[in-house]
Amino acid sequence: MALTATAHVDTYCRDNLPPESQWPEFLFELPDLQYPERLNCATALLDDTVAALGPNRPCLRSQTSTWTYGDLLRHSNQIARVLTEDFGVVPGNRVLLRGSNNMWMVACWFAVVKAGAVVVTTMPLLRAPELRKLIAITTPTVAIADSALAEELLEAAGTIPVITCGTNESTDLHTRASSKPDTFENVDTAADDVVLLAPTSGTTGVPKATMHFHRDVLANADTFSKYIVKPTADDIFTGTPPLAFTFGLGGLVIFPMRVGASTLLIERATPSELADALLEHHISVLFTAPTAYRAMLRAGKDQALRSVRRLVSAGEHLPESVWRDVKERTGKSIIDGIGGTEMLHVFISASDDDIRPGSTGRAVPGFRAEIHDIDGIPVPDGTAGLLAVKGPTGCRYLSDPRQTSYVRDGWNMTGDSYIRDSDGYFWYQARSDDMIVSSGYNIAAPEVEWVIDQHPDVLESGVIGLPDDERGMVVHAIVVLAPGVPRDEAKVKELQNFVKQTTAPYKYPRSITFADELPKTPTGKLQRFRLHDCSTGAGS
Repeated sequence: MALTATAHVDTYCRDNLPPESQWPEFLFELPDLQYPERLNCATALLDDTVAALGPNRPCLRSQTSTWTYGDLLRHSNQIARVLTEDFGVVPGNRVLLRGSNNMWMVACWFAVVKAGAVVVTTMPLLRAPELRKLIAITTPTVAIADSALAEELLEAAGTIPVITCGTNESTDLHTRASSKPDTFENVDTAADDVVLLAPTSGTTGVPKATMHFHRDVLANADTFSKYIVKPTADDIFTGTPPLAFTFGLGGLVIFPMRVGASTLLIERATPSELADALLEHHISVLFTAPTAYRAMLRAGKDQALRSVRRLVSAGEHLPESVWRDVKERTGKSIIDGIGGTEMLHVFISASDDDIRPGSTGRAVPGFRAEIHDIDGIPVPDGTAGLLAVKGPTGCRYLSDPRQTSYVRDGWNMTGDSYIRDSDGYFWYQARSDDMIVSSGYNIAAPEVEWVIDQHPDVLESGVIGLPDDERGMVVHAIVVLAPGVPRDEAKVKELQNFVKQTTAPYKYPRSITFADELPKTPTGKLQRFRLHDCSTGAGS
């Protein structure tokens, strides 16, 4: 389809879209998905909600305070003025955000979108080397960071201005914003202007940035949220996924605001603390990972889960045992789902009486899903193969040759192996690439290998995921050490700490074993599938 006239003055994103011949086929078959050509999703989610429901409706909650929709509108308007008036941000510029799940980060997200700029989201745990890679591919004009998370970004940013939040200094975002008028004229962006660059780990260790349009942000609310989660304006959402993770952005911001609901933002909580918050704040919709549901049951927090209307799980495969334990002890059915950064959010799921325990569900209304063989040919129901999906959202990588690996013949190839049964339910088998999904985090095995290999005692390493009852999978490394280096528990701990200090801590190998050599092909390529059989020595 032909792109409409862009509102972007800085056309970097549109200039670096993949050729349309490499895009997936997009489906807009539902009436809900017929969006106008001119669309700013911040207007649709915030300004239009204030116009329709009034400014005094609760919107964002913390443990100690509440912002109304009117409060969020005022703050985001003021921040938009800071960006455009103080830092010269023009439509199409990229603005990098680094923060935890709090009200000001949500206001910053809306401010960037209102200004017609493009949000670059970053996970709070990323280290400076990882941030440098993202900055190199997304070329932001300015960055905004929570003061507690600013150090790594300041190290990585180079000449890019970094605006901090929460320092009480004259240059702080709060101070700058407080002096600005609280009105702003939102940029009249096109529905197919890029609004979000969401990074995802690449199996080569080099991150990819997925490009999403204004209409994409609304499409997931108008499919998965509307037809599966089924929120109401009276719901109170909460959850644990970071807002930088598209699962968190959707479940904690986009979905509630699409219907005029509110969300409790929790910056950090143990499963027990999360369960206590469910009761204290009368939460009705919860988004979190299977590991958190399991931990809350083990902590005896059945009543807290019983009080929630909708329990949603994604980010990793939901074991049937966890689903059944929650059902037996609380009477509630967890809504499972599979999504992806490339697709923005969930595209296969089921709720209520449609749930079949152990199955991820069926294609969400608005999406289609098939199982293909390695040659891209659909296989019969009951046969394992590669999951292929298309719908109103889909993969567009920012100037990356891996576009042709993810999109094939109009289908998004998610990297998951599934079986579809005769009733259209999809049953997860395994990841089909080098990605490890642990506690909801996507961890690229080659990226962890690259970090381990920087240690002076390491000759080479191979990383795989091992099944784990708590996290679904854990990162496991097989390491070849230099001659004479002891293969002992002290070296395991040393390597683990080395990785934690170099990259996001969730990527560190929770177990390490040592080997004399790694299995290779005749051309020297690592045979990752054989790593399970070659490790010996110390472990942790």
